[in-house]
Amino acid sequence: MEHPENSAEFAGLQVNSGVEQQSIINPYLKRGRFRRHVLSAADMVEGILKGDITILSQAVTLIESVNPDHQAKAQEVIEKCLPYSGKSVRIGISGVPGAGKSTSIDEFGIHLLKEKGGRLAVLAIDPSSERSKGSILGDKTRMEKLAVHPDSFIRPSPSAGSLGGVARKTRETIILCEAAGFDKIFVETVGVGQSETACHSMVDFFLLIQVAGTGDELQGIKRGIMEISDGIVINKCDGDNVDRCHMAATNFRNALHFFPMPESGWTPKVLCYSGFYGIGIKEVWDMIYQYFDFVRANGYFDYRRNEQAKYWMYESINEHLRLNFYNNPVIQQQLQQAEQSVLMGQKTSFVAAQNLLDQYYRDIVITE
Repeated sequence: MEHPENSAEFAGLQVNSGVEQQSIINPYLKRGRFRRHVLSAADMVEGILKGDITILSQAVTLIESVNPDHQAKAQEVIEKCLPYSGKSVRIGISGVPGAGKSTSIDEFGIHLLKEKGGRLAVLAIDPSSERSKGSILGDKTRMEKLAVHPDSFIRPSPSAGSLGGVARKTRETIILCEAAGFDKIFVETVGVGQSETACHSMVDFFLLIQVAGTGDELQGIKRGIMEISDGIVINKCDGDNVDRCHMAATNFRNALHFFPMPESGWTPKVLCYSGFYGIGIKEVWDMIYQYFDFVRANGYFDYRRNEQAKYWMYESINEHLRLNFYNNPVIQQQLQQAEQSVLMGQKTSFVAAQNLLDQYYRDIVITE
């Protein structure tokens, strides 16, 4: 096979090395120019009180952080915002997955802003994966109208393993939103079914969204989320599903007769609506504001707020003790040994836990 490039007539030709590849980084770029400015606690409070959404979002991220260095700063922000909170109506919204909570919140919020004005904050809690510990945080995609409304603020947060249908710092987030001037707060739970007691302890009205065809009358008699609901609404009451929704509403009304009268003296109502088509939204809000007029007149509204404040004081004590226990270096070292003892069958889980607590009380709590 001939190779013409090796011929003598091409001997004077040579291949140049070419142009050196330039770096993709601009050598004239000033790296410090893009460094984020860290706001102090006073700057955050000032921005929150002015209604700055960006600073409010940063403050919520701060209080959700598990970094111990962030906690002191977060507590300072919360304490300074606390005098400006408490002037909103807080509504918890729950239901089974697929009941249409996010779509309904979009319609509820738009109707409320048009009829009553003011500002609305939506705290959407997204379930976290037990395996990857991550969350999708995609509730905004189903709140198309509220997402672009100038008087609304949507904050999705991961549940991060917290029980009760809400995130670990939802209570503190409500305080910040109220200080920022939001007079209406929606708290959307993860929709886990029977355990939204934590959400009930931080809202003024608890709305349960149901769908028709999910069970018989016995489902409505189940305790838990049914007996803490202040109102029950049947979603997707449109098209061929209207008769089934009204039948489900009748079953729920019958089931409510088996429950004792709530402390508020209010008998929960059951209504039907369609979140997708916006049918029956006004009737739902008439029921909610009728409830507020009722509980304000008999004094239960203020009583419930006081009970909630007391409840969260004890919850804060429990969380502080738990963090103090697990973050202590002595206990962290003892935990490794206790784990090995349990895995090797030398101790039961209960004995190992009791030994750790005894060590904590004897050597740490008493000495401090």
